[in-house]
Amino acid sequence: MTIVARWVARGLAAGLLSAALSAYAQGTGAPSPSSAPSPAPSSAPAAAPADPAPGAFVHGMAWGAEPKYPSGFGHFDYVNPDAPRGGTLTLDGFGSFDKLNPFTLKGVVAAGVGALMFDTLTEQADDEPFSVYGLLAESMSFAPDGLSITFRLNPKARFSNGDPVLAADVKHSFDTLMGKLAHPRYRNLFGDVKAVVVVDERTVRFEFKRRNHELHMILGSLPVFSRKWGGGKPFDQVVQDAPIASGPYVVERADWGRSITYKRRADYWANELPTRRGMYNFERVAYKYFKDEVARLEGFKAGQFDWINENSAKNWARGHAGPKYRSGEILKKEFVHSNSAGIQGFSMNTRRPLFGDRRVRLALAHAFDFEWMNRQVFYGQYVRSPSYFTNSEMQAKGLPGPDEMAVLEPLRDRLSPEVFGEAPVPPDTEPPHSLRENLRTALALLKEAGWMVADDGRLRNAKGEPFEFEVLSYSKALERIAVPWARNLEKLGIRANLRVTDPVLFQKRLDEFDFDVTVISMPASQTPGNELVERFTSTAADEKGSDNASGVRDPAVDAIVQKLLQSGSRAELVAAARALDRVLRHGWYLVPHFYAPTHRVAFRDTLAHPQTMPKFYPASNWLLKTWWLKPEAEKR
Repeated sequence: MTIVARWVARGLAAGLLSAALSAYAQGTGAPSPSSAPSPAPSSAPAAAPADPAPGAFVHGMAWGAEPKYPSGFGHFDYVNPDAPRGGTLTLDGFGSFDKLNPFTLKGVVAAGVGALMFDTLTEQADDEPFSVYGLLAESMSFAPDGLSITFRLNPKARFSNGDPVLAADVKHSFDTLMGKLAHPRYRNLFGDVKAVVVVDERTVRFEFKRRNHELHMILGSLPVFSRKWGGGKPFDQVVQDAPIASGPYVVERADWGRSITYKRRADYWANELPTRRGMYNFERVAYKYFKDEVARLEGFKAGQFDWINENSAKNWARGHAGPKYRSGEILKKEFVHSNSAGIQGFSMNTRRPLFGDRRVRLALAHAFDFEWMNRQVFYGQYVRSPSYFTNSEMQAKGLPGPDEMAVLEPLRDRLSPEVFGEAPVPPDTEPPHSLRENLRTALALLKEAGWMVADDGRLRNAKGEPFEFEVLSYSKALERIAVPWARNLEKLGIRANLRVTDPVLFQKRLDEFDFDVTVISMPASQTPGNELVERFTSTAADEKGSDNASGVRDPAVDAIVQKLLQSGSRAELVAAARALDRVLRHGWYLVPHFYAPTHRVAFRDTLAHPQTMPKFYPASNWLLKTWWLKPEAEKR
């Protein structure tokens, strides 16, 4: 998974998105044809050249396959290379922001900074599972021994201050992100890099401690910034300094906490590169911030911003209606994608003794009635998420096959015997099952774990302490899933209190693991890899700001993640991912939620998009990269 994709997933590329709602927008339905012209045929040669020699410099790489686009290709198939440029795109931000540095732990970054301002060494194609092509790097060479990768920089590459992008800037960016003043996720993501060597002015080599199945690919997603950014200040003090980066936009103005506007660089160096042609077509991109979901929706319908990726089933079914929708001024569409759905759910913080027992966590899962909720609350728009790799070939099913057993068997003494049985699925209430039956099962599990219903109806342990916890969020929209769950828990004698706080405090508490239960979304890439270190390993469990919200500390999980990172083929990767999925699901660290099989988007009729769709994409990134303003709209 690329760093840019991770920014989007965590809400940094488009502002601080609601972790509680992110799975509500995980899907798409059938697209209707856009009024936009179809993209011109790719100018790629009809036939690819012969396979390059091992270690040769190449224009692109694909994990476990050959790149779709050969050397000399003209543009990606899912863009319109002749898209008009100009106009202003206005989007929404949620909550507030106080910094322009997306790479540090403290504070909330302004929406759009990561996506619009920072170019990377390579660009990942959105119509292939995992292929990268040159951006800042015009070519790359992966060593035959798998222990280094070398990038040659494009001599045209320029920062926003006019300086050339040099190998020393790449090394500076890497060293800064690996330092203690940057967000700790980068130390997990790039931890297997041993050294960065400046070979010459425009050539840089990354040397590895050990073979890592995707490290050479994800290093291409390294964001590169100038050594002059911040004027030599400690990196954690580079807060409101406008980034000096090589991306297509610069900050034009910022009203701190309320709005920010980016202007497209007239001197953007990559306009005609194959990996940028037809992209980033708006002259300006502005974000207006809203404090709550109601104000956000009403602001959209009133014309305060132009495009919304709707996270709420209720809003999609009932809120997006009115005269502007009927007249066609606002279009409401669902867009197909092939994204892995990953998982979203109530994450139980196992650092808290209350959630240390697996039986307790499983009992809480039995109190979640998805089928009732989907009927009564979500208009039947969702599908239950059974897996950490939902909707992909990495999802474990049934009994482990021989390939999974090859991963699991060496760890048998560290695993519960149940892991070698059927892959667990979330409890359901479809007949012959029922909520009543599930709650009986939950009470039995809680009794085994030392919890009994007292005379006052409360569930208490041997010390007489009540079973009570807080569900942390910063959006009242979470009530639609938290309140029905809490109501069922009350029948077990458990009290769950929903705490809604402001986004800044929420993020601070999340980063410091200062919560009992919260909603976590874990989007999955088509080729899972180093992001799993930050999500599930014991090391990340103690790293503030990591994605290991549940506090998973399991030597078997650590070993399987390392096995996955060392896989040399797609088959080995899939087997390790299924084994990991099986072990995590048996741990019941999450009460699994659901996903929507569509990207649900409403937008003004002044916007247009290519008819050829990408396959693997976040909706907001697709908008920023490939949409445009209709020329006639600028005259309105």
